[in-house]
Amino acid sequence: MAVSDIHLKEVETPQADLLIVAGDMTMRGTSRELAWFAKWIERQPQPHKVWIAGNHELGIEENEERAREIAVSTGTIYLNDSACEIEGQTIWGSPITPWFFDWAYNRRRGADIREHWLKIPEGLDILITHGPPMGYVDTLMDGSRVGCEELLQVVSEKLARPPRFLVCGHLHHGYGRATLRREDGKSVEVLNASSCNEGYEAVNPPLLFEI
Repeated sequence: MAVSDIHLKEVETPQADLLIVAGDMTMRGTSRELAWFAKWIERQPQPHKVWIAGNHELGIEENEERAREIAVSTGTIYLNDSACEIEGQTIWGSPITPWFFDWAYNRRRGADIREHWLKIPEGLDILITHGPPMGYVDTLMDGSRVGCEELLQVVSEKLARPPRFLVCGHLHHGYGRATLRREDGKSVEVLNASSCNEGYEAVNPPLLFEI
């Protein structure tokens, strides 16, 4: 099960084996906001919980130790261009997004951001990125698509064994699911799990999926 972009809202999540939080739990990642998030994720009923930061977590980018402390105190797993394995399922997560008004974990489109996506390993079960790939669950209210071209290229072409699922958020209006079908016949289910809409109201339910 996945959520993203809860932005300090008391989102309720149902029982599941795994909870994924794809970033933007806060508004700026202040100490008070991160303390709220720690209490929120600790209350969730899933036995396994994995999370990444997003572009709103400025406080985590400034001090990564804050995230590690939350993970230890809550018994959860924090990923930053790194992987974990849970009950035989391999998960890799990254907070990086294309540059947008100098928020947290921004990278310039092109070579700068591609450097991060080239770290994605082969054969993942779940890939977590804060933002979506270009063309998939990445629309704005005006219909324009602003996902990451370099992420799309790596997932659709470079990886010989792509992830089974790509969980993201970041673009609230893109909430939902899409299937990325590659030319070699392999496919990736892309889930934009943004809980909040464009008005920062938590109206979207968690997205459930089964491995």
